[in-house]
Amino acid sequence: MPLKTSAKINNELNDISNFSDAAEKILIVDDEKLHQYSLKELMTKNGYNVDCVSSGEQAIEKIQQENIGIVLLDLNLDGMNGDDVMQFISDNNINTTIIVVSGETSFEAAENSLKHGAYDYIRKPYSIDNLLNSVGNASKKRQLEVANLKMHAQLKESEKLHRYIVNKSPDIVYILDNKGRFTFINKRVETLLGYRMKEIIGKHYTELVHEEDLEKAQFKFNERRTGKRASINIELKLRCKNSTHPRNFDNRILPIEINSVGVYSSHDTEENKKFIGTYGIARDITDRIEAEEIIRFQAYHDMLTRLPNRTLLNDRLNQALTHAKRNKSNLSVMFLDLDRFKVINDTLGHIVGDHLLQAVAMRLRHCLREGDTLARLGGDEFTLLLPEVKYRQDAERVARKIIKSLKMPFKIDNHELFISTSIGISHYPEDGETMESLIKHADIAMYSVKGNGKNGYQFYSNNMVNDFSHNLSMENDLRRALEGEQFRIYYQPQVDIESGEIFAMEALIRWQHPERGLISPNEFIELAEETCLIKQIGNWILQNACAELKRWREAGLNDVRVAINVSAVQLEQNGFVDFVLNILSINDIPGKYLEIEITENTLMHDTDNGILKLRELSNYGIKIAVDDFGTGYSSLNYLKRLPIDTLKIDQSFVRDISNNDEDSSIIKAIIAMARGLNLNIIAEGVETKTQLKKLKSWRCKNMQGFLLGQPMPSDDTLVLLKNNENNRMSIVK
Repeated sequence: MPLKTSAKINNELNDISNFSDAAEKILIVDDEKLHQYSLKELMTKNGYNVDCVSSGEQAIEKIQQENIGIVLLDLNLDGMNGDDVMQFISDNNINTTIIVVSGETSFEAAENSLKHGAYDYIRKPYSIDNLLNSVGNASKKRQLEVANLKMHAQLKESEKLHRYIVNKSPDIVYILDNKGRFTFINKRVETLLGYRMKEIIGKHYTELVHEEDLEKAQFKFNERRTGKRASINIELKLRCKNSTHPRNFDNRILPIEINSVGVYSSHDTEENKKFIGTYGIARDITDRIEAEEIIRFQAYHDMLTRLPNRTLLNDRLNQALTHAKRNKSNLSVMFLDLDRFKVINDTLGHIVGDHLLQAVAMRLRHCLREGDTLARLGGDEFTLLLPEVKYRQDAERVARKIIKSLKMPFKIDNHELFISTSIGISHYPEDGETMESLIKHADIAMYSVKGNGKNGYQFYSNNMVNDFSHNLSMENDLRRALEGEQFRIYYQPQVDIESGEIFAMEALIRWQHPERGLISPNEFIELAEETCLIKQIGNWILQNACAELKRWREAGLNDVRVAINVSAVQLEQNGFVDFVLNILSINDIPGKYLEIEITENTLMHDTDNGILKLRELSNYGIKIAVDDFGTGYSSLNYLKRLPIDTLKIDQSFVRDISNNDEDSSIIKAIIAMARGLNLNIIAEGVETKTQLKKLKSWRCKNMQGFLLGQPMPSDDTLVLLKNNENNRMSIVK
């Protein structure tokens, strides 16, 4: 075959150069603009050429139109998701490198992405260094591929060009004679292993192989392979000459991947070919091995606390059960749930909550015996496996140790925090013989502790199942209650005691259960929040209470407003403000006739986002009230930042107003503070004339409670409001 002309060579090199440019171009695929913007800023500052798209469809179009080197891909996209994008790239053999940057935390997601050809899987929130390293390594990998392409293209042209490219290769290129001695090695050995080229020539390959892999190397290299089997791939650890090499391991070895080809004389027959030696390439795969180790760790551990996760716990529990059955021994399983963690997390924020979980995990570790397994299942839930527990008292001793260890306060980010735990314990074989039954029964026992005041431990017993079944039945009934229209709204008047005017009605939900009768919110609201049904229930109250307000206005009652409680979960909803405004528009209600009541804990939950929404509602005239004031964790700073109109004094202070000087002082302080901030004040739970008179003497004129009117159905409410128009409440006269 004739030699290629220089023009042809230049054309090939230009094609390779274009490929090299593509390796430096990055496409960010993320439907969250904030993440997209931060990623683009980061990549641009580090010298990369960056484009951004927000959907899988746009990503496919971009990849087809341009040479994209690296794709930073989010999995959770509307429409065509990240997996679909990877599948398209794979199906169409598109030469681009995919790095998944996703909030999906499951092992299956990472494993599936790697199977789809992803170069790396990075979880949100990510370490900037890890991301830059991954992108840098991916870019380097593509550049290495370019260099290898150049090498193979130019090797065909001349020995001089061959020498030049080999020595510029990112990999170690070598030739061994038929006795395994180096006859050639490129300069890459100097940067990777620290040896000069002349030190290696003539030496046997075993002098570079670490003793751990010596037997494996000898077995592979001593094979005499011919035909299709002439090429082999093997991973080896190679020695580094000096310990200051930046890629050294502690034992001064370098893991590499060897690709070698046996070389035979071409003058003999196939059967009589003489083995001349070996030609090979050694590629540094240190980064890949480290990435694989990280992925393996992430697959079996909780990344916040570094504890085993559910997958690893299940594996160890299955092993422990097998051992216990074989040796007729016992084991215990504990299910731990932190008490009041949600309040701390909602009040002080998720960062403080995460730091607290890390501190709790550290203390729990000190309570373990060798061989025990402590796992975090998620949130504030932990599971403890105690193998080789002979008696229940042994597990009881560990439970008491855990409870004692958590009694001391935690100092987290300048906060002194107190927390306790509820522990349920199941014992093998009495409480179950399978992994599922033991964990389930420990969970049931933990809920029993929660129901009996928290901060303690209990062993599982059969009678707990009835209580657990009751709660489960309650949850199922609650899910059916919305569909079955079992909820009712009762209204309680808020009264100006100086004029006797009912200026507002608070909407209070009741559950008309088909079998249990009328159920108060105290019995199901907490369950609704745990199951996230509070969103649907809260939206239902807003819709129906505003529809009732429209009915009052059509009856000529134009000066009364309706007050509706809104939970933190509701306030967090995307589109909550538009939802409220749309309801007002449908019912033709001016904003000033709707009052949104939030608790102090709601104020502290996702504060900045909540403040923006409350301000937007306030801009439309909607009143904002703080319910149960004095029982939560709010501060004057939050009260100043929020568009609050009213503070409602919690009924727990009003209840003992005549017997408790401390409660009286708190009420006076709240009234004075509200007056100083130019806020309205309403006292809740007013049930006696003594309470009313004292509150009035302290210049609190707005009140709510059984003395002034009990919660009542909508029809009775309409009658009360009409009567109040003509005859103010006589109780205040």
